Amino acid sequence: MRYSENIIEGRNAVLEALRAGKPIDRLFVLEGAHDNALGSILREATAHPETKVSFVKKERLEELSETGKHQGVIAYSAAYTYATVEEILERAAEKEEPPFIFLLDGIEDPHNLGAIIRTANLCGAHGVVIRQDRAVGLTATVAKASAGAINYTPVAKVTNISRTIQELKKAGLWFVCADMDGEVMYRLNLKGPIGLVIGNEGKGVSPLVRKSCDMVASIPMKGDIDSLNASVAAGVLAYEVLRQRMMP
Repeated sequence: MRYSENIIEGRNAVLEALRAGKPIDRLFVLEGAHDNALGSILREATAHPETKVSFVKKERLEELSETGKHQGVIAYSAAYTYATVEEILERAAEKEEPPFIFLLDGIEDPHNLGAIIRTANLCGAHGVVIRQDRAVGLTATVAKASAGAINYTPVAKVTNISRTIQELKKAGLWFVCADMDGEVMYRLNLKGPIGLVIGNEGKGVSPLVRKSCDMVASIPMKGDIDSLNASVAAGVLAYEVLRQRMMP
């Protein structure tokens, strides 16, 4: 189900959105403000663990506001609903294919996330898992950048990527992350149930997540610079996974 709203402003509008069960990615509340209406909004928000609450100064709310009538609260709703990790695994089972899942450790640029979702769809991945905190959610910009792939590729949001990796290992998946110091990707066995882990645009894969992975893959480079855009790196590695999965 798609939602047309992306930014919701005003106390009544935000409260009704929460009560209606709309997926709210971020909730910005005026720092130091206390009244019954805001208290009701915060109580509703605590019932939705996927909602990240940030207390900000008035100047920040003014920057975010599109109407100038925010009344001390602005919510960013997801442009699309989220799937669960279990639903992604079920999708692989329905297709009678070994699971192939992207796990994104802190992608912040909506264009990168959209491009990765597009790549995931094109290379046959069964879904994408993103982090709840310090990462972009399913905004309208992400939807546009995915070129429609968001309608076909489920995206799940989790609180802890490392913990999710450990849970998915119990389902038989092996995990490979992208890092310049890893083994050249062509030398790795990327067949079977696989999770492809892509790190943050600047910091890369976090140490704890890297430690949770079974393999670390590097992409050979011959140019004068030593790094790729996160979505491009995801595409290069994803198609190596696809190439190996297509081999007899």
